[in-house]
Amino acid sequence: MIPFFKRAAPAHDACSLGRTAVAVPLQPGCGTPPGCPIVIVDADGRPRRATTPPGKKVELRPGELAWAFHPGPYTIAIVPFAQAPEIGLRTTFAIDPLDPAPAGKRFDLYLAAEADGRVDLAALGAAVEGAVRSALEQGALDLPPCADIDEWNAFRLGLNQLLYLRFGLSVDDCVPVELDDVDYAAQLAARAAGGAVAVAPASVAERVERVEPALADAKALRRMFLELPCLMCGLRLGALPSGQDQFRQQQALLQRLDRLSVEITTMPALVLAAPGQPLAIDDQLRRMRHSRRATVALDEAWALLARLDGADKDEGDARLAALYDEAERIVANLEAECAGRRAVHAAKEPA
Repeated sequence: MIPFFKRAAPAHDACSLGRTAVAVPLQPGCGTPPGCPIVIVDADGRPRRATTPPGKKVELRPGELAWAFHPGPYTIAIVPFAQAPEIGLRTTFAIDPLDPAPAGKRFDLYLAAEADGRVDLAALGAAVEGAVRSALEQGALDLPPCADIDEWNAFRLGLNQLLYLRFGLSVDDCVPVELDDVDYAAQLAARAAGGAVAVAPASVAERVERVEPALADAKALRRMFLELPCLMCGLRLGALPSGQDQFRQQQALLQRLDRLSVEITTMPALVLAAPGQPLAIDDQLRRMRHSRRATVALDEAWALLARLDGADKDEGDARLAALYDEAERIVANLEAECAGRRAVHAAKEPA
């Protein structure tokens, strides 16, 4: 058969889009699912949107990857406090297919930096839950018990900014979980019996994972390589400094982040101490832990960026100065973890 008249192959798991899957990878020659935007990531990790009509083949160059995602809406139930599984939030969100963000479409960056094959709704919900818990623990979000309407609106505003800047998700609604959705009697009985309470799956950060060091290190370095430039762009476009001192502080932060971006591109291989010299497995694990801790600081930076957005208009100069001081701490942690990842052996503390 003449290849020009071959039909486009259907995308694998395309039927699950919009239900159990948020995004699925596309193979070369697969057809575009109807109603699903296509994100193509080139060999350098730069995402772009494809203009392929529905049903037509997706053309990929060598080294490129493609995903099709459904805009939603999706509904997930998150548990914001690990020690209070009876408190749940039913959150409805969508992905804007025409995201007008000046720094680029955030969900496209999420696919390029963190997606590894199919993106399930359950996995994305666990990542959202982990981000919300971390923000509450660090004070980036505040959800007091018996919150009044003003406190709830402040929490909703912070949640909207956090999920958009971290994942590219637009929150449509967020309400407490109804009593019919949680078996509180079973939870109280399990507590009284001293057993484990069956609740929603734990966040990704709380799971005990057995990961391959090389794979985990590569994923962490890829995130930093792709996200640091976008983070710098967000810092430039965020809250405007209120004076010369804050302006100099912002410029110094940008210069330090720029140096970190250069360091990531020249990071030594995980398994080599020097050219032709293998590194001991203990030092490989240490390097991997440093790179993963750097991604934790990267998540904190995105949460801080959500707080900086509009802080110059809604809050005073003292609050803005405190946020810049927090940025100093996060950048220092990034520098320390990157230096530890580059080091051949663990640094010895002075006696």
